[in-house]
Amino acid sequence: MTSTRWTPIYLTLAALMAAILALLLWAVPVDADGVRDWTGQLIPGFWMAWTFPVALFFWCILGLLMIMTLLAIRYPETPRVGVLRIETTRGDRLFITLLGSAFIHLGWLFFAGPDFLWGASVLSLAYAAAVFRWV
Repeated sequence: MTSTRWTPIYLTLAALMAAILALLLWAVPVDADGVRDWTGQLIPGFWMAWTFPVALFFWCILGLLMIMTLLAIRYPETPRVGVLRIETTRGDRLFITLLGSAFIHLGWLFFAGPDFLWGASVLSLAYAAAVFRWV
């Protein structure tokens, strides 16, 4: 019975995230030949080079924060002690995951270069699963 109360909230947030993603896709510049420039500036002449990959990264962070907020409201938790021997909550583990993933990607760029950067992303997902399971 409580799931029906949450259904409109989930659907509203999913629709909001889908609308933001559609807006980002619509903003990707198109050259004269009709080919999308995925790394072109979304806002030409703006002080920061907002490209689609950068905007997609922040869209994912927004989605993670929304999910973590809903989990904290719907399923409150108490801190737990993992292999690091410190008390962590879901938010702490998310922060550790994001920070570690940034270092994994930087290390990948240093040692392997920008080619096949998806390998660093796969490694980061495995790292995230380990952090949320054991930390």
